[in-house]
Amino acid sequence: MERVFSKLRNLDAYPKINEDFYNRTLSGGIITLVASVIMLVLFVNELGLYIHSYTETQLVVDTSRGGKLHIHFDITFPAVPCSLLSLDARDISGEEHFDIRHDIFKKRIDSHGAVIEVRQDGIGAPKIEKPLQRHGGRLEHNETYCGSCFGAETADDECCNSCEEVREAYRKRGWGMTNPDLIDQCKREGFVQKIKDEEGEGCNIHGSLEVNKVAGNFHFAAGKSFHQSTFQLFELISLQSDTYNISHRVNKLAFGDSIPGVVNPLDGVQWTQEAQNGMYQYFIKVVPTIFKGVRGRTIDSNQFSVTEHFKGSDLGLFQSITGVYFFYDLSPIKVTFTEEHVSFFHFLTNVCAIIGGVFTVAGILDACIYHSQKAIKKKVELGKFG
Repeated sequence: MERVFSKLRNLDAYPKINEDFYNRTLSGGIITLVASVIMLVLFVNELGLYIHSYTETQLVVDTSRGGKLHIHFDITFPAVPCSLLSLDARDISGEEHFDIRHDIFKKRIDSHGAVIEVRQDGIGAPKIEKPLQRHGGRLEHNETYCGSCFGAETADDECCNSCEEVREAYRKRGWGMTNPDLIDQCKREGFVQKIKDEEGEGCNIHGSLEVNKVAGNFHFAAGKSFHQSTFQLFELISLQSDTYNISHRVNKLAFGDSIPGVVNPLDGVQWTQEAQNGMYQYFIKVVPTIFKGVRGRTIDSNQFSVTEHFKGSDLGLFQSITGVYFFYDLSPIKVTFTEEHVSFFHFLTNVCAIIGGVFTVAGILDACIYHSQKAIKKKVELGKFG
């Protein structure tokens, strides 16, 4: 066994030096202290990288087909009352949605931004549960009452028992109802008075849309939209002025769920109009994005980039274009974010590299300083220094 132990001793790569031959120096102590601090700082930094995850990004062609696109928005119009503000959406597949109300909420706000009322019923007067009919100067409920659609009926038995039903019938015909005072249902429901009561107010509209996963647009405008030939127009309530202030602030706009670390470019963007009519346009490129978290959580969402453009109305047809339009298109490239942790063996390797590297460099520096001091001291003793 002694022979085996002797051979093992000969393999020792770290031969020991008797402490009697050690020569400790001031410079060596300083270098050791500095090296220890450097090793500690680098170790803490490496430990932080190990504890926290990092994100890998991958670009692939989006081969998914069909599906829906979820749009979440929160936009404030400080000069457009909620009674006139409407939301429409359309896409290149030909699908159109007018005066969208599902999952849409509106807040009436005053000139200082304070909330006056929150409602979900959309623009115009709310529908009454029972139809009203005038008898001898007073209004009474009549279950058999069938109101006129004022020429917009599509069938002989069609009834319009509320102002909103008349407006909807007009829209389907491609007509714009410009003077509600001429419509009996609107007059008795006080539609015009409701709009007058909201003069000088603004509106915050927020909610979500579910649209086809194809290129399209959604837009906000004052009035209910309708089609006439190949043009899209908006009814213009006669009591309103011929100008619309479409100043707005985009509090939030997202195509899908939020992705950690990703800030949408339109959040908090504000645009102020100065007595100018026209169409404010946002051209959006939607990039499908998948986020895979370290705990197995997966978010299938989207990022987007955007450019802006204002198109003024110099043709006298501002009624047809005044509003805020969001045109979106889908990118063929999908981005995948994958959160990962540094492996323990990688962490251990880096820690060893830090300790060994700093220790070696410090040893070289100490040796250089020690031999330099020794050479200078020898020259001084021989009187050759200087």
